[in-house]
Amino acid sequence: MRITLLTNRDLASNIALNLLLPTLSDKHEVEAFCSSSVGTPSAHPDMATLQFLEQTLPNDLLFPLIDAQAHGGELLTFKGLERYLKSPARSLNTPNSPEGLKVVSETAPDLMISIRYGRILHAEALSIPARGVLNLHSGRLPTYRGVMATFRAMLAQDEDLCSTLHWIDDDSIDTGRVVSVQSHRRRPEACYLSNTLSLYPAGCEAVLKAVSILEAQGVLPSLESDSPGTYYSFPDEDSLSCFSRAGYQWAASEFLTELFSRYLPK
Repeated sequence: MRITLLTNRDLASNIALNLLLPTLSDKHEVEAFCSSSVGTPSAHPDMATLQFLEQTLPNDLLFPLIDAQAHGGELLTFKGLERYLKSPARSLNTPNSPEGLKVVSETAPDLMISIRYGRILHAEALSIPARGVLNLHSGRLPTYRGVMATFRAMLAQDEDLCSTLHWIDDDSIDTGRVVSVQSHRRRPEACYLSNTLSLYPAGCEAVLKAVSILEAQGVLPSLESDSPGTYYSFPDEDSLSCFSRAGYQWAASEFLTELFSRYLPK
């Protein structure tokens, strides 16, 4: 199949691509587009810290240094991952514009897969791939629609953290037919970034499984839902204060050190 990936230039998206692309590119022709951000977070200092950790630190500071080396590490930067793509990943922040529709249409996708993509697709964009658009959401649906579902699950002290693979059926947010839900026990002591990134091994495995089923059978079964769930935007000051009072960290230093060391040349 021809598969077009829609993702975001952030740390979690990069981890997801590291998990997906080596396997996807073995059997499929893969193209990728990246948004530069997801929504418009508040100006709260905690949100600025998170943006630095998820985007500025890897994209502007670490990855360029690694890309200048002759060899990469266990994990590849966005540039390093281009070896698995038909062409280098391109920025796409206006997918519903005439220009955006044109560049996506030119990839002639059988299937599009969205992972952390920062823009809402409208009907014309959704109609481009013959087999539809799958989205990997980093939370349980329909319970946690919207952004930063891991934050909401931690704040609620949920026992499990989840990712949900679902179809994007229209331009509403996280309401499409659910294909599968992956869950694992939350580690109460783990930081936000650790908990968020922990979702992607099982989530990406679910994506690969769905692609195989689609290729072999042409359809994917859907799960029934009896609730519309709740939509969450970026957390407000009260929610951020509750998160801090609960003793949670955005990123533990030992976790960041171990994670980023996996990008370094051996």
